[in-house]
Amino acid sequence: MMNFKQNEEAVSPVIGVILMVAITVILAAVIAAFVFGMTGNVQTTKTVAVTAHVNDGQYLVVTFQGGADAGSVKNLTLMINGNETPAATLGNETVPPKIGASNNSTEKIIPGDCHAVVVATFKDGSSQVVLERNF
Repeated sequence: MMNFKQNEEAVSPVIGVILMVAITVILAAVIAAFVFGMTGNVQTTKTVAVTAHVNDGQYLVVTFQGGADAGSVKNLTLMINGNETPAATLGNETVPPKIGASNNSTEKIIPGDCHAVVVATFKDGSSQVVLERNF
């Protein structure tokens, strides 16, 4: 009959120590992020819907469709082909755009050669691109 030597040493204590060190490092990183203000500059994305199409007169028509943050929109600005002068705006400082409101661009576009960007400006001073499309 064979006698086997019984070994009761296991790997469990080593794994336990490694897990404790890992948890401590992760916890220290999270606390450091809050202490040093890394989380303070995170901005949330606002949800706003805008559509655009080309009408018969070759003008770009932008329509405000609303969205979860529609009430905080101050105005919408349409830029065509990177021009600094807005091609159309919806709303202003005193009168925000209404849901369903639309506006034509001030210049005709050439289909296939038009890059349109609609930027929403919000009451908190932030702005966000809400539509970017080639026509």
